[in-house]
Amino acid sequence: MSKNSKMAKMSQQQSDGSSARRLARRLPLVGAAAAGSVLLLAGPAFAHVSVQPAGPAAKGGYATVNFKVPNEKDDASTVKLEVTLPTDHPLASVMPQPVPGWKVDVTKAKLAKPIEMHGEEITEAPSKITWTAEDKGVEPGQFQQFPVSVGALPEDADEVVFKALQTYDNKDVVRWIEPTKEGAPEPENPAPVLKLSAAEEDGHGAAGAADKAGATAGMKNTAASADASGSDTTARVLGAIGIVVGVIGVGFGVFAGRRRSA
Repeated sequence: MSKNSKMAKMSQQQSDGSSARRLARRLPLVGAAAAGSVLLLAGPAFAHVSVQPAGPAAKGGYATVNFKVPNEKDDASTVKLEVTLPTDHPLASVMPQPVPGWKVDVTKAKLAKPIEMHGEEITEAPSKITWTAEDKGVEPGQFQQFPVSVGALPEDADEVVFKALQTYDNKDVVRWIEPTKEGAPEPENPAPVLKLSAAEEDGHGAAGAADKAGATAGMKNTAASADASGSDTTARVLGAIGIVVGVIGVGFGVFAGRRRSA
């Protein structure tokens, strides 16, 4: 092989080596970009309507819950949310918190079987809550929370299942109504599920505990006030006695002085 041929072969090998090194450097970037694309495509699958307690949600008690509504579309806004309340465990008390820019309506329905609440028979209960946007609604890339006070929560269940309909301004409706089965993959449109904690002794959860603490504090304050009032009364009596004794002492001194003068 001639000297020129050897030099040409070495140059080709160096060029091939440089290309291989450039390709090796680019592969991680390509892989990262591909992985990012997969995550972006998979992202909307996690954006579903859910319900979470703002504090304890104890069995048999009352709780404030938040219905979280993310917008999973890029070209439409959510303008309505309808939440169907359970009929197997009716919630006799349902009070939505006002949300700026939204109108709320609570629909009631007759119960197939009356329930007792605080010693009274309840024959109807809230069956659906509807929020309707009065402005732009939940725009793309945003979410909105809808707080509601509910109770009494069931005593013989570990969870409460709600069903929700999410309506967009382009007339699309997403039905979040599919049950989630234990051990099975999450459905495409799962219904919101509220997990319940162990029952509180007073049946009112944290609110009941706060009321009990407030009552105890009130009793302590009353006792302290009574003690203070008693101490003040004693001091006044002793002061009056002191004044009387002083007046008697002065009078006795004057009388004794007059006798000596006589």
